[in-house]
Amino acid sequence: MGAWPFALPARTGGLSHGTARTENDPHRATPYQQAQHAAQPQGPDVSDILPSIREKGIRQTLLVRPEGDGYGVVAGRRRFHALEIIAAETGNSIAVPCAIMEADDDAAAVEASLIENVARLPATEMEQYTAFGKLAQTGRTVDEIAGHFGVTELKVQRILALANLSGPIRSLYAKDEIDPETIRALTLATKDQQADWLALFRSETERAPMGRACKAWITGGATITTDKALFDLATYEGKVAADLFGESGVFADAEAFWKAQSVALAARVEAYTEAGWRDVQVLERGKYFASWEHVKRPRTKGGSVIIEVRHDGTVTFHEGYITQAAARKLDKASGGKDDQATTDIKPEMSGPLAQYIGQHRHGAARATLLGHPGIALRLMVAHAMVGSAQWTVRRHEFIARKEDIQASVDGSRATAEMNSAEDHVRSLFAAHGVLSLRANGDAYHLNQVFAALLGMDDAETMSVLAFVMADTLEAGGAIVEAVAVATETDMAVYWTPEPVFLDLVRDKRAINAMVADIASPSTAKAALTDTGKAQKELIWSRIIGEGCEANPDWRPGWMQVPPTRLVEDAGSPPADAWARIASLFTSDEDDVSAEDQPVAEQDAA
Repeated sequence: MGAWPFALPARTGGLSHGTARTENDPHRATPYQQAQHAAQPQGPDVSDILPSIREKGIRQTLLVRPEGDGYGVVAGRRRFHALEIIAAETGNSIAVPCAIMEADDDAAAVEASLIENVARLPATEMEQYTAFGKLAQTGRTVDEIAGHFGVTELKVQRILALANLSGPIRSLYAKDEIDPETIRALTLATKDQQADWLALFRSETERAPMGRACKAWITGGATITTDKALFDLATYEGKVAADLFGESGVFADAEAFWKAQSVALAARVEAYTEAGWRDVQVLERGKYFASWEHVKRPRTKGGSVIIEVRHDGTVTFHEGYITQAAARKLDKASGGKDDQATTDIKPEMSGPLAQYIGQHRHGAARATLLGHPGIALRLMVAHAMVGSAQWTVRRHEFIARKEDIQASVDGSRATAEMNSAEDHVRSLFAAHGVLSLRANGDAYHLNQVFAALLGMDDAETMSVLAFVMADTLEAGGAIVEAVAVATETDMAVYWTPEPVFLDLVRDKRAINAMVADIASPSTAKAALTDTGKAQKELIWSRIIGEGCEANPDWRPGWMQVPPTRLVEDAGSPPADAWARIASLFTSDEDDVSAEDQPVAEQDAA
């Protein structure tokens, strides 16, 4: 009996049971395609197993045997029929392992053996980590582990990433005390960051960040302390802010820090090269070292130095590592002779020569890019979406202090349009084979997105550009007011007065000003001594038309374009922001700043 991986095509031929195309036929079916003929013309009911197979694939090998010139399915006919349905639905070929029986094999015995020995995927991620780890320790590669359990390589990589976690954190996850989103974020953390997070988790007075907040806490990189510097602080010309409550200072200028850190790192790389290390790799900033894909090897046996650089300035030097695939290749080539392994991995370029070649290629590429604005535009969009060592762009993520504010924003028309635009962008990339969009700074993913954009026409590219810019637009600043004016945004289309808005208004001067605007100045004067609640009820009645004509299109000055303040000289974030930049976007003739707008003047109640 032999076990072969066969591909089930998206469309199967109309062959009858027990027949197959011959060896001379240019369209000859594979043995697995031929195995389909054991299925009845009217397939079995697979509605109970189809959802599971759609999501996870099959976990058990199909059992087939020769029948005439073809193959028949001995065990797994329902699973086979479900795969036929999925292949037809998706239009994609499906690779499935098949065990081929010899003619004299006992079917029952073979099937029992398969069931007993099939690799079953453990239930929990921690159990999967243990199982995958055992195979990884024996030298199995990611793709081999994936084939062993019948899962995707990405699934294996994600599970093995748990190796980056400290023992106490893995223990907490095994006890379900940490949710999956948080644990995945923690796989990106350095050992020091994990220790800091664990201290917060165990603290009785502080709260550890969870979920998305945990990832932002790990990768934000806004604060870089002086203990992360590879260079001599005495020679550093940038500004360092003292931390009165900590042992280390803080670099005030991140850009200046990274410039000095890069110079010091380059010197360390050169020192490694001079010390005899033939391969010194510096990972892109923010990319973590995948320890599970490497094995320890000394310098004399092909080991390399892999340098990990985090956004918080931490630099970790992993000495003496080589990928599992490279290690097997060297072992096979050397036949166990160390000298041969050392010879095979010697690079054709020295470190300085590689830098020389790389810098000249970089210069030629970017100088040529100057004459290709269309390609440059697509490259810029790809950088904004994915990030790189030179780019860090964050999406706008809104988390309100109050649940009713969050619900109002989440349910708004603007949010619905952004969600629809995101779906459209994802569909554009899916059409080019990019099924996942991640802002992780990964070089391969950056090129994957760039290649997809090169395949899009100008209209599609501009729609992606517009979404990316909208998705990363900073909230609460002057740029929002500038965009609203430049695009002639109609706030009335996207916002309607609602009870939660009036509930949040506390200043009686502003409330009275709104009464004057929606009713009349005389009404406002008459209501001046009324409670704020009573005045807000008056405003609401005017909006909905209770006892008067409805005025649903009314908008306070705060929601005009440009915005205006309701109380003269009072602080108003949107109006203040516009006042700072109004002269940049209006001419002398129509320049009317927020302070020049008419306001309702009344005494403070």
